[in-house]
Amino acid sequence: MQYQLHRLSNGIRLVHKPVESLVAHCGLTINAGSRDELSHEQGLAHFIEHLIFKGTQKRKAYQVLSHMENVGGEINAYTGKEDTCIYGTFMHQHYARCMDLISDIVFHSSFPEKEILKEKDVVIDEINSYKDNPGEQIFDDFDEVVFKGHPLGTNILGTPKHLRRFKREHIFEYLQRNYVTHEMVISSVGNIDFRKLVRLAERYFGHFPESQRNEPRQPFEGYAPAQNIIKRRNHQVHCMLGNLAYSVDHDSKTALVLLNNILGGPGLNSRLNMAVREKHGFCYNIESHYQPYSDTGLFAIYLGTDNGFIDKTLGLVFRELSLLREKPLGSLQLKRAKQQLQGQVAISLESNANEMLSMGKSLLMYNRIDSLEEINQKIEAITARQLQEVANHILQPQDLSMLMFKPR
Repeated sequence: MQYQLHRLSNGIRLVHKPVESLVAHCGLTINAGSRDELSHEQGLAHFIEHLIFKGTQKRKAYQVLSHMENVGGEINAYTGKEDTCIYGTFMHQHYARCMDLISDIVFHSSFPEKEILKEKDVVIDEINSYKDNPGEQIFDDFDEVVFKGHPLGTNILGTPKHLRRFKREHIFEYLQRNYVTHEMVISSVGNIDFRKLVRLAERYFGHFPESQRNEPRQPFEGYAPAQNIIKRRNHQVHCMLGNLAYSVDHDSKTALVLLNNILGGPGLNSRLNMAVREKHGFCYNIESHYQPYSDTGLFAIYLGTDNGFIDKTLGLVFRELSLLREKPLGSLQLKRAKQQLQGQVAISLESNANEMLSMGKSLLMYNRIDSLEEINQKIEAITARQLQEVANHILQPQDLSMLMFKPR
């Protein structure tokens, strides 16, 4: 069996993939992120991710930060729109050390007042660093354009105004609502007997009271395409185009993953890269992205170019979108596109750390983990007609929103 599964009595799930390696990876993924914030809590999920490393009921901040480092390991975390993950990388004999630490900082963080005050300045500095990089800021601002008025549109980092208003009680209110055992998955990739791993999970996570989410997430409704042009002191034009896309469990999700890869994926032979950069030299960076969420999704194209090239660049982009809508892929083109995506997936799973993170998120979002063989089968089943239907559903010009940062 490739993946080994176990559910603790309190609802926390455990998934493990055994590998022969000196290095192991283990994390706790929580089905809670920035979209689960209330209007006055913008940025709180990410702020909590910072603060859980600042001390627990039995460890001071330096003890938290040194616990894995002292044995050559590391501890890290990230916050997304719909998930938060705390994870460690370590020599496989230190599983107990890692699971003890993750359990302690997630369930027993003390959130000292002085650390709350200090970390506000740290996160505000992080926000300002993004504002200095328009090529990164535009992604967050584009979310706000597409998901206007909804938590999916708010910046994960929050705003300085919201951060300055956070109080200690706000942290505990968010945790009580969202850090519930039925929305948590422990994922592991490493060289450890599964029975021993289950015992460690029971020891460090099994005694917490069972809890469930009381209220469903607020669905996103009422998308209206918008076009915004903002003047900034940039050297380049930064531009994003996009539309609502499919949710994680939509039947056409895999087809859109493939279509995105063809149009502007990481390969140097993507259609946008070949048409805009390689053929005409209009830009250094042009790419597309597809991000599925539990109830909706976002497809977007990003490009940065000289102000004098923006009209020609957009003309080439819309030409490629039109070709995908109007002309189905030939059998050889489709075969090559499938092989490319299958190879990229296989290479990404070659990293045990990536697979550990993917396993936790997959179990939370899909309630299953597809093997590489199952993923390949889904890709192989896609037809040229399906790709064309998806292109006509997602890539209609009148449905696309646009955000542009133009030089003053």
